[in-house]
Amino acid sequence: MVKTSDLKEKEVINIRDGSRLGLIYDIEIDLNRGVVEAVYIPGSSRLLSFFGRNDEYVIRWEDIIKIGKDVILVDYDTNSNRSRKNIDLEE
Repeated sequence: MVKTSDLKEKEVINIRDGSRLGLIYDIEIDLNRGVVEAVYIPGSSRLLSFFGRNDEYVIRWEDIIKIGKDVILVDYDTNSNRSRKNIDLEE
């Protein structure tokens, strides 16, 4: 079993190009089904801005390949332009 606090301490690495995406700052959970839907990682402009969430990586749970001791490996298409504003979240 993995705790959400443990996930937030691991660096996320994209297996497509070896890039370091960063650390998870938020997790989306479907409470009706009791499953994690996605994890959120701030994009580079978010780190420089106090406002806005317009640049962030949204990694679907099924795109997580491996959760290791120190890192999380993901298969993420950086050209897909997925962001919180582009995903329909249930209210």
